[in-house]
Amino acid sequence: MEEQQGELTEKKLQRRLYLEQHSKSYRLIKTLTKWMDNYYLDPILGLIPTAGDLISATLVIPYLYVSLFKIRSVPLTLAILCNLLMDVAMGIIPFWIGDILDFFHKSYVRNYELIVGFVEGDKKIIHKVNKRALWMIFLIVLLCFLIYWLIKLASLLMTWLFGFLS
Repeated sequence: MEEQQGELTEKKLQRRLYLEQHSKSYRLIKTLTKWMDNYYLDPILGLIPTAGDLISATLVIPYLYVSLFKIRSVPLTLAILCNLLMDVAMGIIPFWIGDILDFFHKSYVRNYELIVGFVEGDKKIIHKVNKRALWMIFLIVLLCFLIYWLIKLASLLMTWLFGFLS
């Protein structure tokens, strides 16, 4: 039994090492995770009004690519998209509240852990993501509406603030 588990662990590691050696996109997400969340580039970019959150959102494209085309999992792609939208929604919250939340909500680390879980065949992660796939669709739609209203609220607040100051 132990020998069988050792072989499974070895296969999982080999699969991940193969992707790390042969997939530029997989290596890119590993690097992005380190820079965006471990070195806090994501919250720093969030300090740039509007553009920072847009830049941060576009840097999730490699994660979506790996999940959809390398791993070929729609539920995983939905989970990554949901993490992205949650990160964007938090980043839009005005008065630097969103920027503070960005320091604690490490969406790049979460996305990377989900991808590694799928690559290594972690049954717990795969089951959790697959089980929540329909819920993720609902949450994605809800987050899109929330982001729309947060942008509208932020623009109203900025208009009011500039009007008040002038």
